[in-house]
Amino acid sequence: MALNRRTILRGMLGGTAISVGLPLLDCFLDSSGEALADGAPLPKCFASWFQGLGFAPGYWEPETIGPGYDFGLQLKTLSPLKDKINIFSGLKVFLDEHPSEAHLPGPQAVLQGGVAAPQLPSLDQIIADKIGNHTRYRSLEVSCDGSQESFSRRSATAINPSQPSPITLYKDLFGADFKNPNTDNFAAVPMDMARKSVLSAITDKRETLMSQVGAADRARLDDYFTSLRAMENKLQVQLEKSLPMEACTVPRITDFEVQPGMLIDEAREANRLFAGLLAYAMSCGHTNVASVNFGGASSNLRQAGSPQTFHTITHNEVIDSDLGYQKEAAWFRNQVVESLLEFVKAFESIKEGKGTLLDRAIIMYATDGGDARLHTVENIPLMTIGSGGGALKTGMHVAAQGDGVTRAGLTVMQALGVPAGSWGIESNTTTRAFTEVLA
Repeated sequence: MALNRRTILRGMLGGTAISVGLPLLDCFLDSSGEALADGAPLPKCFASWFQGLGFAPGYWEPETIGPGYDFGLQLKTLSPLKDKINIFSGLKVFLDEHPSEAHLPGPQAVLQGGVAAPQLPSLDQIIADKIGNHTRYRSLEVSCDGSQESFSRRSATAINPSQPSPITLYKDLFGADFKNPNTDNFAAVPMDMARKSVLSAITDKRETLMSQVGAADRARLDDYFTSLRAMENKLQVQLEKSLPMEACTVPRITDFEVQPGMLIDEAREANRLFAGLLAYAMSCGHTNVASVNFGGASSNLRQAGSPQTFHTITHNEVIDSDLGYQKEAAWFRNQVVESLLEFVKAFESIKEGKGTLLDRAIIMYATDGGDARLHTVENIPLMTIGSGGGALKTGMHVAAQGDGVTRAGLTVMQALGVPAGSWGIESNTTTRAFTEVLA
């Protein structure tokens, strides 16, 4: 078997062609483990991770500016990865003459460069123009709340809808399109793929591969294949819990995926599955760009047994006089931060040479406003996680009081090699990247 960066293990499962990509093994890298064997740099990756309703003002901002900061109360959960996280505080959206529609100006400005800017491509798509044109998927968009809401667009009319189903993304990454078993051209259904495992379709090729690589790569491949099987087991549970009983019917997404207004536990599980799938896709070169919508701009996520959504709680809950913030809303925000950490850890868990997948990626956390209670667009929390292959210095708190949120987007573009000297429209236009974090 000839091995290179593009090696794919192929097989058949129930009439479906199965393909399994390989991670960056040592044998694909140069002697230092920091570039490909032909001397080309490791490809950079980008993911935006969006959740509306932000954090409570005064409870997320670090007190220290620059390196060596400590997280504010509502971001403490991220402490294990502090050295890889940049926090940007004090950023705002300039509304110009546009009406301040609830929850819309924030994501428009943060991810598209300005208010009322549907004609503009989003940040992820500008980046995909640079790093996404030589992969199987130019970009991947997913949603954890059961909807197809997306903040990714090519233009005013070309919106990239989010995929709400982890099992469908799994099927797309590993196998052919879903086929009805009642038709002549029957192919393996997602349930069969997850239960039998795509790994069973490549057993011989997997054993051959393991015999050809060194001890370090054998250990890495063993961890890699074990992780893939664990991910399939989780997907299998998702499918089994509510598939219809009727034989030989095509399961609809609605049969096993909850819809908008879903429980936050379901959103967190979808996030975990998507994290594993997207990390797989990036580590194996299927894509370099992804967009994740965790709960939408006006989040309808809720706890089991409660009709109150995260959104309504931010407006209706009284601020606790002892704590100084809304207690129930803070619980939801902690769930969000834990989910972000789980997403990032999926990238951090994939070892590549001397580093991890996270080391060549930039994950950008974005939200819609500064104070969800009042729909303000000042002091909007933004974060970058990962260095993009050393293009960003990390572990910094940048305080930019009153500057536009587009400065963060321009900084990410330049770190990922986009030849952009400016970004944004109207008063949100900026030519000023955060040079203090650019390496």
